[in-house]
Amino acid sequence: MATKCNSPNILKLDRRETKCSVFLCHDKPDANQPVIFNPDFFVERLRHEHPQTFADLVLSNITRLIDLPGDEFAQLTGESEPKVPSSSGFLRSFNFRKRKEKGVIFGAPLTEEGIAQICQLIEYLSKNLHVEGLFRVPGHSLRQAALREMLNTGAEIDLETGDFHPNDAATLLKAFLGELPEPLLTHRHYHAHLKIGELTRFDEKGNKTNVPDKARQIEAFQLLFMLLPPTNRSLLKLLLDLLYHTARSQHMNKMSAINLATMFAPHIIWPKNVTASDLQGNIEKLNNGVAFLIRHSQKMFKAPVYIKEYARLYYTGIKTLQSNDDLNLSSGNNTVSIAAIAAPSRSPSMRSISGETSSTSTIKPSENQSYTESCLRELYKQVNSMPESAKKKKLIRQFEKQPDSNSSAETRTPFIRRHWRSRSAGGIIKRKALGGHTSTEKENGKPQSVPPSS
Repeated sequence: MATKCNSPNILKLDRRETKCSVFLCHDKPDANQPVIFNPDFFVERLRHEHPQTFADLVLSNITRLIDLPGDEFAQLTGESEPKVPSSSGFLRSFNFRKRKEKGVIFGAPLTEEGIAQICQLIEYLSKNLHVEGLFRVPGHSLRQAALREMLNTGAEIDLETGDFHPNDAATLLKAFLGELPEPLLTHRHYHAHLKIGELTRFDEKGNKTNVPDKARQIEAFQLLFMLLPPTNRSLLKLLLDLLYHTARSQHMNKMSAINLATMFAPHIIWPKNVTASDLQGNIEKLNNGVAFLIRHSQKMFKAPVYIKEYARLYYTGIKTLQSNDDLNLSSGNNTVSIAAIAAPSRSPSMRSISGETSSTSTIKPSENQSYTESCLRELYKQVNSMPESAKKKKLIRQFEKQPDSNSSAETRTPFIRRHWRSRSAGGIIKRKALGGHTSTEKENGKPQSVPPSS
């Protein structure tokens, strides 16, 4: 329970008496403009109140960035059991089963109570980043056993007394992560992590290069982490923040991001019960991926701009952007409204959102549809008039990906059975861009023509 301190603007919170500054504003807020301090407030609200809608929105954008075959996509959505490398050695599997019995914390499924206990280690380590070889040099076995027992009993530990060394806490943190029933980054996301690591830039001719596309990788990780269970996401954020600041102190502790990744990848992303030989050459990819997460950890838990806008405008009754490519299209043409670009939905749940929000708008459906089609025609003409470049090809591909916004909800393929990269409706927007030209040809018995995509 919060109790007042000397200052009326300071509140004392939790059993460790952590101080939290609170700014008290006595001005009356505008009733029409609620003050939201958390930029991801609407994102979290959408995740909590409409989890399936939120998942569909995130998944549709993940598959825009990485290619996931049917099996891997089904694993990501939870429709099928994860298929990850397994150990071919009997002895390792047998020894794994002979581990110590599960305690309250170590070896048990991840819970909020477990995170609260492990936070004691993380807080202590964050104050001792100067220790050379942190996370690499093992601690004392007897001290570790005593500390492990105290954590398992749920005790509050004062690690500042000098009874324990930072290396003891660092070794126990790795042990805790390694003994989780499932890796912190989950088996379901294993293949997605490998695919994100393969994202590279394109040259001027639209061909792939060997240069990593950091912006797309960060965006893909931001989306992927939104699909993690809340407890996994919370602990991952705490862990990556600790490793980020550890790497920044590498001039003292000699632990760079790649060194830390080598230490932690087997505990947070390797499938359970495997050896290095079972991963068949993916070790370097996994290590580099974890190093990338450490270096860019301060960006990984922010929602992409288009997700924030979608969530915010969902609750204000206006249609919104759905992907980063839509955002790029709108920035290239300032005369086109956000609602016009967002009209083609990618999933049934997103189409249902549009239906719900349109009821609060003053624009009639027929007028809105007509306006949308005219804007799409204008956009397509502008894109076609652009000089030949990789950017133009990318925009043309985005037009080809859009499903038909006029078809009924009943005739569309359900989200779980259709991959979002399907281009079965590729020429629909192109035909819209030509207006009534194609319909006239159809009436005259001529075959419909589709403008070539450059």
